[in-house]
Amino acid sequence: DSAKNGFSFKGIKDYLECYRSGKLTPSQVAKNIIAVLEDCDKSTPPLRAIVQWDREQIMLMAEASTTRYRNKCTLSYLDGIPVCLKEEFKVVPYHHRVGTVYLGTEPETEDATVAKKLREAGAIIIGVSNMHELGTGTTGCNPNRYHKIPRNPYKPNHFTGGSSSGSAAAVAAGLCPVAIGTDGGGSVRIPASFCGVVGLKGTFGRISCHGSLPLSYSTVSVGPICTSVADAAIVYNILAEPDPLYPYGLKQPKATLSDMCAPDLKGLNLGVDWTFFKACDAEVLSVCEKAVEHLRSLGASVVEVSLPEMEEARVAHVICILSEMRDFLQPDFNKHFQEMNLDTRANLALASQFTALDYITANRQRTRSMGFLREIFSTVNCILTPAVPCTAPRIYESDLLTGSSDMSFTVRSMRFMQLGNFTGIPGLVVPIGYSTAGLPINLQVMAKWWDEAVLLRIGLKLEQFRSQTKKPSIYYDILA
Repeated sequence: DSAKNGFSFKGIKDYLECYRSGKLTPSQVAKNIIAVLEDCDKSTPPLRAIVQWDREQIMLMAEASTTRYRNKCTLSYLDGIPVCLKEEFKVVPYHHRVGTVYLGTEPETEDATVAKKLREAGAIIIGVSNMHELGTGTTGCNPNRYHKIPRNPYKPNHFTGGSSSGSAAAVAAGLCPVAIGTDGGGSVRIPASFCGVVGLKGTFGRISCHGSLPLSYSTVSVGPICTSVADAAIVYNILAEPDPLYPYGLKQPKATLSDMCAPDLKGLNLGVDWTFFKACDAEVLSVCEKAVEHLRSLGASVVEVSLPEMEEARVAHVICILSEMRDFLQPDFNKHFQEMNLDTRANLALASQFTALDYITANRQRTRSMGFLREIFSTVNCILTPAVPCTAPRIYESDLLTGSSDMSFTVRSMRFMQLGNFTGIPGLVVPIGYSTAGLPINLQVMAKWWDEAVLLRIGLKLEQFRSQTKKPSIYYDILA
């Protein structure tokens, strides 16, 4: 890849070049990160991307990596690469608070599977990242005392998106080139899109959820947020495999990156349901349509498809995710109601209105929607949509104190996301441009189950569409 003129994010390759050439060691990088972590929360307003970190832990991992580079025995492409994980994952020795003030009263003693795999790959875990309380919203607004509101590095008076809010903010602000999030209703892809970075939601079961709070067992997938598609591919390749502790992913086919670097897109059929595609702001639509034309110019065919029963699927997804969260959080709702943010209470109260009949009907709809997709994917390799119908919303003074509860925004922001969570297909969001106000706009590519490779192949070509990358107004160059 070649950095175009002007600004480009520092990715895995930049870190590896510094380490291999001896220009910087992982220990020096870790010291830079610690200085930045101290600085970014003293700034006005504070970034609030990483909510728990530990100098000693960071230095231990960095020193071990420095030694491996010295002895030329590195563990993987992630050796010495700074990463963070959403607070939904157990990461030793941090508190597993999941965005709340009442969970994780003791430090964790056991890692989630993804945390363990990142350690085994030699990555430097710089801490755990902020999130929307219990993953119940798409703004990232979390006014409680441990978290506060993470800021969008492009425009600090705008939201990051949620619920993997801190993960996207950390990557866009340069704190680390890789972050891990979870996605039950767009929670990786919405913040990645609002913060102008790449987000991948794997196929349901592809990356182990073991060691994350099982908020909704049928809709949540794990995935990386990175500054480039190539980096997302590297992280995906390291994390995607069956985990005996996570039964949903045991029967998965082997993860490959086949044809990812093919020179063009010849032979690929890209499906677009134009009526669905156009249900977004004019500014978003105009950039997204041009990006589709760019893919066509690389040899792909754009095929018109019809996504049936999208309104039914949308409602059914909400019933599934909220019913499962309400079931899991029933004891919390009874015992810790007063300690929850207002919007969390509202969402869980709403969830209590669904019946067993609603849940069963919703799952019948899931079977129908999966059937429709099977047919669609017999004729096209992927489905294209805008990532989010709008750009990141503004933060108001009242949000800082009482939080934000805007149901119409939540529903709207999830419009293009829910199909992937509801049916388990993978989705990738790639930055393709900016609004006139300078806020990022992303396009989404979805493919059939287990076919992440085609997403990454199309994603690499999609990245070339954007003529320039704008520098976020909060950006730390850790390698400078």
